[in-house]
Amino acid sequence: MTNSSPSFAQFTSADDVSPELRHTLADCWIEVTNTGGAAGFPFPPIDRSHALPAVDRIVDALAPGTSRLLTATDRGDLVGWLNVRRDPGALIGHWGTLHHVQTRPSARGRGYGVALMNEARRFARDEMGLEQLHLAARAGAGLEDFYGRLGWKEIGRWPRALRLGPDDDRDEVLMLLDPL
Repeated sequence: MTNSSPSFAQFTSADDVSPELRHTLADCWIEVTNTGGAAGFPFPPIDRSHALPAVDRIVDALAPGTSRLLTATDRGDLVGWLNVRRDPGALIGHWGTLHHVQTRPSARGRGYGVALMNEARRFARDEMGLEQLHLAARAGAGLEDFYGRLGWKEIGRWPRALRLGPDDDRDEVLMLLDPL
């Protein structure tokens, strides 16, 4: 665990996310992907030409009720981020989905990922009014164990849903956090 606690910032509008922060988010995504992280780009290496448009799509879709960006920083440096989305419809509006959960490789093992996930749980419950969270994780990357230690339960799998290369098909693991 780290000796300092990260600071969190929540963004609910594209207007609140500076160009500098967009580049920092993209740089984090590049580092995570290019070191084998499972955060949305399955075929490394990537660079800003891949990551920045993806960050822009997330940021441009931010809205208080349906999509929020959560960042974790330590001493002013981004150490992790994620996106929480929900459908506002009455049928499924009580749950949300975490997307692109990531921490910088150089910051791993210091508790930032745990802190980021705990903060996401808190604000999803207290600020977004959600009752449960869902996520999908790539099997074979140790993610089920990480999320399991935080109270997430595996609720299913899509067998061989992700093709990372010849003879490298992975399950997509469906996970649930309920109650928040």
